Formats: sequence, C-alpha cells, structure tokens
Amino acid sequence: MGTKFSPLIPNYISFSRIIFSLILILLEPLSSVFYAIYFLCGFSDIMDGFIARKTGTTSRLGEKLDSIADMTLTVILLAIFYPVLNPTIEILIWIILISIIRLASMTIALIKYKTFAILHTYGNKITGMTLFIFPVLLPYIDARVLMYIVCVVASMSAIEELIIQMTSSQLQLNKQSIFFK
Repeated sequence: MGTKFSPLIPNYISFSRIIFSLILILLEPLSSVFYAIYFLCGFSDIMDGFIARKTGTTSRLGEKLDSIADMTLTVILLAIFYPVLNPTIEILIWIILISIIRLASMTIALIKYKTFAILHTYGNKITGMTLFIFPVLLPYIDARVLMYIVCVVASMSAIEELIIQMTSSQLQLNKQSIFFK
C-alpha cells in the first residue's frame, strides 16, 4: 500500500527557506556554518518547485510562498552583506532603482489582477542564480565586479518583468520571457 504525498510538503519546504534565511542573520557572514545554512536555502529553493511539479501539487499559494521566501532571503542577504561590501553610492542608487522597478511591477499586478505577483521568468531565475553564487564567489572575485554583474542581470530581469506586467492582459506567473510565447 503506497503512501499519499502531502500537497503541502513543497509549501513547507518554501517556508523552511524563510526560517533558514532568518537564521543567517545570527551567523558570521562567510563562515562555514553560514555557508551550510545558505546552501540549505538554495537546496530548498530548488526542491520546492521540483517536488511540486513532479507530484502535481503546484498551487497559487506555493508560487506566492516561493516568491516571498526568495524575497526574504534577498533582503536578508542585502542586510548581511551591506556592511561587508561597503557599496558605492552608484551601486546603492542602482539597487534602489531595481527595487523601484520591482515594486512597480508588483503594483501593476496588484492593480490589474488584484493579487501579489512575482513572475517566474528565466530572467528572474538567472538573477536568483547570480545572487545565489555571489557569496560563494565573494572570497575569490572583487566585490565591486560581482556587484556590477548582479546589478546588470537584476536590472534586465526587473525591466523584463515590468514589460510583461504592463503588456499582459492576464496574470502569467510562469511566463518564461518576453521573447517566448
């Protein structure tokens, strides 16, 4: 007799990323324990969607929880690394502009579709991967170079999402790109 798979397991995995992200605040940046918890965050990000798709348990709640977990990790990492990186005013302004574009996209979705939405585009996935490898590469590559790379990638994906939200007649959370139908 087989066991029934709980449709909530992917959501629990996404929620665990929020908890792991909060734990990162308590740890010394770039320490071995920091990296261990950080990689758990990355693993949970891969597994929640993979399990949901493979088991047919995808849901709107799961998509939103995944986006909230991603945003939580990103904000916490910015807070953790800000004093370590000491970014230039140019980088800070760039990050603020990216944030404004992201907020505009979310506001458009809220007005048009009456829901919180962050799209799962390839651009956003690439941005997520770029952000994820940032702390891993930090000991080996100049921080300013890494910040410029992340900002370029994040700018492109934010602009793409904004264009999609502005031009779409219906919410398309899993729209891959403006370049694909």
